[in-house]
Amino acid sequence: MIYEPISVFDIFKIGIGPSSSHTLGPWRAAQRFLQSLKSKDILYDVTAIKVLLYGSLAKTGVGHGTDMAVQLGLSGDDPVTFDVHNIQAKLNDIGVMKKILLAGMHEVDFDPREDIEFLFAETLPYHPNALTFLVTLKNDDSIAETYYSIGGGFVIKEEEQPAGLQTAQLPFPINTADDILHWCIKTGLGIHEIVMENENAWRPEQQTREHLLNIWKVMKECVYRGCHTEGTLPGGLHVRRRAGGLNKKLLKDSAYTDFNSWGTTIQKGGNDFKYILDWVSCFALAVNEENASFGRVVTAPTNGAAGVIPAVLLYYVIFNDGKSEEKVIRFLLTASEIGSIFKKGATISAAMGGCQAEIGVSSSMAAAALTEAMGGTQRQALMAAEIAMEHHLGMTCDPIGGLVQVPCIERNTMGAIKAITASQLALQSMPDYAKVSLDGVIKTMWDTAQDMNSKYKETADGGLAVNVPLSLPEC
Repeated sequence: MIYEPISVFDIFKIGIGPSSSHTLGPWRAAQRFLQSLKSKDILYDVTAIKVLLYGSLAKTGVGHGTDMAVQLGLSGDDPVTFDVHNIQAKLNDIGVMKKILLAGMHEVDFDPREDIEFLFAETLPYHPNALTFLVTLKNDDSIAETYYSIGGGFVIKEEEQPAGLQTAQLPFPINTADDILHWCIKTGLGIHEIVMENENAWRPEQQTREHLLNIWKVMKECVYRGCHTEGTLPGGLHVRRRAGGLNKKLLKDSAYTDFNSWGTTIQKGGNDFKYILDWVSCFALAVNEENASFGRVVTAPTNGAAGVIPAVLLYYVIFNDGKSEEKVIRFLLTASEIGSIFKKGATISAAMGGCQAEIGVSSSMAAAALTEAMGGTQRQALMAAEIAMEHHLGMTCDPIGGLVQVPCIERNTMGAIKAITASQLALQSMPDYAKVSLDGVIKTMWDTAQDMNSKYKETADGGLAVNVPLSLPEC
């Protein structure tokens, strides 16, 4: 296995929905292509540009906003800071004017309907999520660069090795769950402490803490927005948003003014099992309804699975005394390491592995983090991660209409609940008696992914995508 250092901020990225691999990845690819043009000092020599979308990016690109992301990326906008309320206006301007301002600096003719091609029947061998940028220069020379969006917002240029993206030498190199356990036993440190020591190789610890708290801030804002917004999701499926209505039903006429007072109000409702279950579902629904509405979310490890980590973390914060910033930081550090070993040993791309690679991985991440946060040992945390993935093995990705809505949004509630259940099982178990290891389940997931028919890998060619009439609402 290639040594590939992965930071917590590679796993948790701030971006815009609805998909990390189909929206955020192509957006980042467009930005990288602009940087390539600038490095060659030929940006101002460009006279025409075309974008070719292959495989899964072509088949579900419109529903995932791939064409939108490419245009915004080529315009020089950044998904972390771009105002989501201005997306449609920006796209309308490009479409009407039939021009695009590359990097916000150089205007060229560009008609999205003609210059973004969806090659439905073509798939490049390295990865199903491929896109090629073609430019013509003043001297009639042409340049083509191909990028692959490999899941979770990670992007690789053709012939570039993943390990080449990071050069840091970490004190505790980790590729597998056994590596995690090795370093924990050798040092006596918890999983989150090992991860923090590795993060220190990239930046000062205080900076890592500040960035993690910003990640948490974006997650909270996303949940709060989603729990206070009603209506119908865009895209044509007419799926009704449920988090806002559920929030009202659970809180009745309770008064609050912001996220913190809202959380306190929720906590006052007690610890009844059904009440907690409803809230965990509400948190997860809220995030992924925002994601489906082109809102700002945090990949965890993907956009399609972005609701699981916030839902489980809020369960810990509100119902299990996890309010302190330090506890939140530890939770995110542990979760990120589990996500990174899945990326190294298998995949976090639904186009490569089906939904087991998204909801399954996010559930596994949340289960491990919650277990350690609740006082579990390192072995119990890894056991929880294994249990969560074991019961997502084989899950397909068959988005109806190519939209990250049905069954994607509800799956986040299931992933969150499974994570909590997996954690409870691990906390009440002896890992020494476990029959399946986390590394074993990661290998099994990858084997399953390779055997899975391509029509169940985010292509909308099979499963629910072909068996549910598009005119029907979800509920």
